[in-house]
Amino acid sequence: METVLQITANGLMLGGLYAMISVGLTLIFGITRVINFAHGEFLMVGMYIVYLITTQLGVHPYASLLLVVPALFVMGALTQKLVIERLRNSDEHVQIFATVGLSIALINLALLIFGADIANTPSSGLRHSVGVGTVGVLTGQLVIFFSSIVLVVGLHLLLTRTRPGRAIRATAQNRAAARLMGINVSRVYVLTFGLGAACVGVAATLVAPLYPASPTIGTYFVLIAFVVVVMGGLGSITGAFIAALVIGLVDAFAGYYLGSDLKEVAVFGIFLLVLIFRPSGLFGARRNLSHVSP
Repeated sequence: METVLQITANGLMLGGLYAMISVGLTLIFGITRVINFAHGEFLMVGMYIVYLITTQLGVHPYASLLLVVPALFVMGALTQKLVIERLRNSDEHVQIFATVGLSIALINLALLIFGADIANTPSSGLRHSVGVGTVGVLTGQLVIFFSSIVLVVGLHLLLTRTRPGRAIRATAQNRAAARLMGINVSRVYVLTFGLGAACVGVAATLVAPLYPASPTIGTYFVLIAFVVVVMGGLGSITGAFIAALVIGLVDAFAGYYLGSDLKEVAVFGIFLLVLIFRPSGLFGARRNLSHVSP
């Protein structure tokens, strides 16, 4: 029983991590309908910024949040304005190739600047184990888990209780009608891309003390993020959060009982089963997948 509780705790902590990375991707796709294949590289950039700030200034990794989040917001906004916006009238595949190209460019830029070696951000006590009964988790994992809940709730309130949030949802539901109502759709797209990237900035700040940064660190995380986004329902923030927890639990239990070599088989097996019996995802709208559901 204690083993099951420990694996469950590990799975929930891992699910919180996946949720932190996935909600930004869900927000971007739900509004702009653009699949951002550079999402993982945004995470990588954020982790390197945390590494540089922490090692050069000697501050706590979480203090870099004040710089990383605005920096990633600007990066996301510029990506939308300078790359995606210019390709709006092009085929969807062109936009996909553009984000793939951006992803490759960022990876190679990181290799040029930092090399292939990993960069370890000081943990600052965040890798210490905290006991909750017979279950032990890392301090940093607890912070990530509860921060993911705060992030999801914050996005929900933003989308439902604020004027920009209502403009975002209106644009997601019907872009033409939103434009007729006086909403600046282009500005909404820039804001959305910036917010999605800023969410990755939060994730990067919290992940950096636990995982070493490398030019390819985003590749694995973004693959899982896509699984979470599709499984939860394209455009559903709540669905992405729940799907992230499910994937985290499957990953933890499969890793323990099947081994690390087969855990990804279990993860993608569950993913395929969900798509077979519910193609729109757990919480996706059947007819309009672009509708953003808080």
